[in-house]
Amino acid sequence: MKHDYDVIVIGGGPAGSSFARIAAGNGMDVLVIDKRKEIGVPVRCGEGLGAREVLAQGIEVPKRAISTDIHGAKVIAPNGKEIVWKEKGLTTGWVLERKIFDKWLCELAIEKGAEVRTYTRALDLVKENGKIAGVKIAQWGKDAHDIHAPLVISAEGMEARIAKKAGFDTVHRLYDVDTCYQYEMKTYDHENLIELYFGNKIAPRGYVWIFPKSDKRANVGIGIGGNLVNGDKNGIPGADPKKLLDEFIANHPQLKDASTLDDFGGVISVGAPLDEFVKDNFMVIGTAAKQVDPIHGGGIALAMECGVLAADVVLKAKSKGYTKQSLMEYEKTWKETAGKKVAKRLLLRKVVEKFSDDDLDYIFNTITQNDLNEVMAGNFAKPVAKVVAGRPQLLKVLSALLPGGR
Repeated sequence: MKHDYDVIVIGGGPAGSSFARIAAGNGMDVLVIDKRKEIGVPVRCGEGLGAREVLAQGIEVPKRAISTDIHGAKVIAPNGKEIVWKEKGLTTGWVLERKIFDKWLCELAIEKGAEVRTYTRALDLVKENGKIAGVKIAQWGKDAHDIHAPLVISAEGMEARIAKKAGFDTVHRLYDVDTCYQYEMKTYDHENLIELYFGNKIAPRGYVWIFPKSDKRANVGIGIGGNLVNGDKNGIPGADPKKLLDEFIANHPQLKDASTLDDFGGVISVGAPLDEFVKDNFMVIGTAAKQVDPIHGGGIALAMECGVLAADVVLKAKSKGYTKQSLMEYEKTWKETAGKKVAKRLLLRKVVEKFSDDDLDYIFNTITQNDLNEVMAGNFAKPVAKVVAGRPQLLKVLSALLPGGR
């Protein structure tokens, strides 16, 4: 059995497998370990993915991994007002069969020369002379042993145990997560649109989603602020995401008669990314680094993007040694590109959560699809001006979105 690699990647999800594909394809000896028995299982997300980010990497998602093509989104206000958002190249994408998709990404890495081991848990870091030099692993829960490599990549997802051992602040605070519940349901007719329902009575500090799938199935889920679940010291009961979702379904004309094929709960990160992503001989990428869209908690596209970016930096640093300084280009490039978009989305999330249902109804009656394009691109000035013109009392809240308003 081989015990020495150029790099060990902890986690075979989109971030880890994307990193492995690029690194192995450029001659690095890469080991990917994953604690699950099967890559992609169990599925723990809504399975939505934008097409633009994947196509930019020069790879084509196989049809077997796609459940449904998505043409846009239908956004619904508390009073039922709908805005259909369709913009070619911007809102197109897919609802995936995630367990097939993740396995396919790992297969791409294997085809480039990476080695993948499932049901293999990272137990601890291996250090030599005070420096990270590998990982202690156990496969099938036994035979713990050390594997050495000059670089370790944490792509562990929200757990991020080894990243924490490496000294990163991976704790998720309640305000910075959404507590979620989701069903896979059938029968549901759709228009190739994802549906997002907003309102504090429907989903406090969050929303309900319907992501259509093939064969008249749909992922129907809810995410609410993690800080709202436990209640408060004054005896106000906490919000129950499953109960709220069940109430939504019971009042939905199609879903109330649909059957449930699967259900699960969990938490997703919607807060700020880590302050730092690299140390000597160690990097954190994807959801482990909290590199997740704060608006909807989606992390697949960002994880893939981060995996590729990290691999590009590692290849440049290979001849210099994996010091923090040589790996800092990853952190710098992220903050100048995707990080800027994430920062604007986080600011938007914090503003939106301050709106009452009446405010949301007014805003939905005021803005258009073009305004949504501007908002999602991080250009807030025109939409804010339009809203404030009719409801000036919102200026105090919305001014945070304007230059100098933080």
